[in-house]
Amino acid sequence: NNYLCAIHYHEQTIGVAFCDVSTGEFLVSQGEFNHIDKLIQTFKPSEILHAKQQNKTYEALYGSQFNHFAIDDWFFKIEFATDLLLNHFQTNSLKGFGIDAMPQATIAAGIILHYLNETQHPNTKHINNLSRIDASDYVWLDKFTIKNLELLESPNEKAKTLIDILDETNSPMGARLLRKWVLFPLKKIKTIEERLEVVELFIQNKNLATNLRNLIKQMGDLERLVSKVATTRINPREIGQIRNALNLTTPIKNLCLETGVLSLQKIGEKLNPCQTIKNRLDCELIEDLPNIATKGGLFKKNINQELDQLRQIAFSGKDYLLQIQQRESQKTGIASLKVSFNAVFGYFLEVTNTHKDKVPADWIRKQTLTNAERYITEELKDYEEKILGAEERIFAIEEQLFNDLVLTLADDLQIIQTNAQLIARLDCLLTFAKVAENHQYTKPTIDQTTQIDIKQGRHPVIERQLPMGENYVPNDVFLDTDTQQIIIVTGPNMGGKSALLRQTALIVLMAQMGCFVPAQWARIGLVDKIFTRVGASDNISSGESTFMVEMNETASILNNLSERSLILLDEIGRGTSTYDGISIAWAIAEFLHETPINKAKVLFATHYHELNAMENQYERIKNYHVTVKELEDRIVFIRKLARGGTEHSFGIHVAKISGMPPLVVQRAKAILQNLESQKSTLEHNQDTNNKGEKTLTVRAKTPNIEPINNQFQMQLFEMRDEEMTNIKQQLQKLDINGLTPIEALMQINAWKRLLK
Repeated sequence: NNYLCAIHYHEQTIGVAFCDVSTGEFLVSQGEFNHIDKLIQTFKPSEILHAKQQNKTYEALYGSQFNHFAIDDWFFKIEFATDLLLNHFQTNSLKGFGIDAMPQATIAAGIILHYLNETQHPNTKHINNLSRIDASDYVWLDKFTIKNLELLESPNEKAKTLIDILDETNSPMGARLLRKWVLFPLKKIKTIEERLEVVELFIQNKNLATNLRNLIKQMGDLERLVSKVATTRINPREIGQIRNALNLTTPIKNLCLETGVLSLQKIGEKLNPCQTIKNRLDCELIEDLPNIATKGGLFKKNINQELDQLRQIAFSGKDYLLQIQQRESQKTGIASLKVSFNAVFGYFLEVTNTHKDKVPADWIRKQTLTNAERYITEELKDYEEKILGAEERIFAIEEQLFNDLVLTLADDLQIIQTNAQLIARLDCLLTFAKVAENHQYTKPTIDQTTQIDIKQGRHPVIERQLPMGENYVPNDVFLDTDTQQIIIVTGPNMGGKSALLRQTALIVLMAQMGCFVPAQWARIGLVDKIFTRVGASDNISSGESTFMVEMNETASILNNLSERSLILLDEIGRGTSTYDGISIAWAIAEFLHETPINKAKVLFATHYHELNAMENQYERIKNYHVTVKELEDRIVFIRKLARGGTEHSFGIHVAKISGMPPLVVQRAKAILQNLESQKSTLEHNQDTNNKGEKTLTVRAKTPNIEPINNQFQMQLFEMRDEEMTNIKQQLQKLDINGLTPIEALMQINAWKRLLK
């Protein structure tokens, strides 16, 4: 979508409106900054409108992130906006749109209409509805979660995102709607179950699904095509595509009505093939329409009497010219005589110089060529005027007929837009069915409990990017507010902790979109918010460090959580010193557990193994780890979640397999042994302070790491000596006379790599 946005700030309440002029979609909402910012980051508008007096406020929040334009302050009045909207929609009040009690949103919507009028947008007739975005209808996904879960974009350009693996849509309008469904999962169980029921039907009834997909593939972008009708900027071929879409609407409608599934029958009942205008398009327009309306050739015979008469003159007139040519050739005896046309002289008779002495006296010479002469006659000029006049009149009549047809089609604009929206919805549900069938997804159960119970869950994106023959390792996850509210996950890097966190959130999100999920079985207690704190980066432009960004995101989570929230925390506190990080991570986990009302469900991945001690003090905190297998001097990642914590991170093993120089790995092992022998301790003081609160005491010893000794330095020279000896031996064995130039270069390059 290509959205125009308007914002209006009023104390703590902000109104926002979004309009895609190309489709006629018009959306509004109102609320606090977090809600509005989430919508703006989600819709990513091409331009934002705001009041001039609010310029500093806007720039403080968004800077140069979006194109923006300041409008005179006096337009931001509720009376002005209300009048504009009532006049545009031809209604007596805004109650029907559900925004009569949303003054800031109303003002924002009015500003968009004002801006479109001021910029002389040709027509806004297709903007015929105003929809309210109600935060209570959708799962809360803040901008960090959308980014961290890689729903639409990935930092790695080659990596796939959730939308990439879900998008099997058959139409552009379906693809646009799918993006909205991904960003706005549902909170109403009834609506979710209706979607799941339809997806299940499509999986069971393959013929129905195939027939619908084939029909939708031929629809084109009906949503944008019909918007062109309102602007009258539509060509005949596009009208032909609308005619085709209306013809396809009837079989789609019938297939939906025959299913017996209530939600599909409702879609079938609402689909309207616009029989009157469809019949007119079928009866009047030819089958293969051109791109341009001004060159004629659009309408069939018997549509307009004058048009038929003029066509007779134009086409029979050209036949008559051939008769003139034959008659004059016989009369004059000039066998090579021909009648031709050009833009300068019109129609003329052309005679070669060989026969110019045979030309009658009443012919008028118009042009002399090297090898021929060109003449005109009174009869020829009369017919020329009739033919050319007829062609010009034909073009004018057909253009007028076409414009009248477009205006008539505009009367059914809203109905056709509704058709496009319903077909887009079908397209998305068919996509869910196709993905589920192709990749073994199962139907989730959605209920009002506060449990998340996933059996053999998989990450939907990672499993699609694995090498051929490699299977994704599935895992079980169980969370509830009574027994296992917080899971602390420990284990090595690359062990699968982050993937486990993300896959849990994605399975919940997909389930509440109405999509089947990558799991053997899943029961999802309705989730209202998903928060993630995964990874970190500097925000240099704002002067914020990695740790500051991390704390800002975490603070946003802790200040907005609810009992039905799902929280993913990955490596909290790693942006600062070890003991600061442990303290912060402990305090956050403790806060989430001890909050009396909002007991959010939490997956907490960490390398701070000291947090495993929390299980002994807090009844709803449980330790798990991702398993590995140690084989001599290496490890194998099992990536299976198991009960209990672990005290090993295997960081040096991971460094080794990542290609770290052996010398560095050996030195790291020596330092690790030194540190472990002096290991700092964490003690959990069982005493209570004056307020009766438990306290965490950290006592650390300063590590004593010995500098590189002579023996370690000698290892470096020994390794060099060994490499040089190896090269020397290879040189002695080398047959120089038998080497080609290319082989010699390759051998030198191999030695060079060895020395590096």
